[in-house]
Amino acid sequence: MKLRASPVKQYALDHRLNVLQPGRLSDTGFLVQLKNLEPDMQVVVAFRMMPRAVWDMPRMGTFNLHASLLPQYRGAAPINWAIINGETVTGLTTFFLQDKIDMGEIIFRESMAIGPDETAGELHDRMKVKGAEMVLKTVRALLSGRVDTQDQSRFTDPDFPLKPAPKIFTETCRIDWNRPSADIYNLIRGLSPVPAAFTALRLKDGTMTTMKILRAGLEKHSSAASPGSVISDGRSVLKIPASDGDINIFELQLEGRKPLKTEAFLSGYGRNII
Repeated sequence: MKLRASPVKQYALDHRLNVLQPGRLSDTGFLVQLKNLEPDMQVVVAFRMMPRAVWDMPRMGTFNLHASLLPQYRGAAPINWAIINGETVTGLTTFFLQDKIDMGEIIFRESMAIGPDETAGELHDRMKVKGAEMVLKTVRALLSGRVDTQDQSRFTDPDFPLKPAPKIFTETCRIDWNRPSADIYNLIRGLSPVPAAFTALRLKDGTMTTMKILRAGLEKHSSAASPGSVISDGRSVLKIPASDGDINIFELQLEGRKPLKTEAFLSGYGRNII
């Protein structure tokens, strides 16, 4: 229950780098401090909308690293939505900030494959490595003056409508077991490990709890059970049917509990599942 500095801030403090942490980016005092630094360039990663007074200040501009192939998946959760929508390819983009969110001139754009069973967390961890390399590549290109930016309209195609990547809300994470199993599987992958797709689970004593599904597999129907019912042998198998297939749960987390592998969960709760 103690406040801790982010890794970026801690690194800066350890290396005696200047750290500005305003309550609001529009604060006059902060803008004066920033201007006094005479910034040549600003780099933004995973941050909210910035006021023009901030991003327009450096003489070489402010660029952002975004976790999609812009103009596809503009918004707050591009990694999640690419997987939720069943994409097999995504990527990274660096672009100059402007007034509208994620719509500035593109500097670099690089594709990345999405594995068929890859989760959002796993893709994020791969992206953070490639993204760091891409940020350095962009900085060096800007310093050399050899940058040929491209308008995002060059990457639009009327045959492929643009897909958004809005913020993830609680209702986004709720599983509808009447949907196709592939859609549910992609939802689970796209929200794992956080915030995680969830469903209600009724125990034999009538208690209702929330179960997050952190890792699962996709299988053909193993029974005629109705969507949303629970299939288990009480030892190692825990499945929930969807409209056209089963979701085989490998790792889960009950409300207020720690994450558990299915075998560990069933050893403690197996007899209480309907």
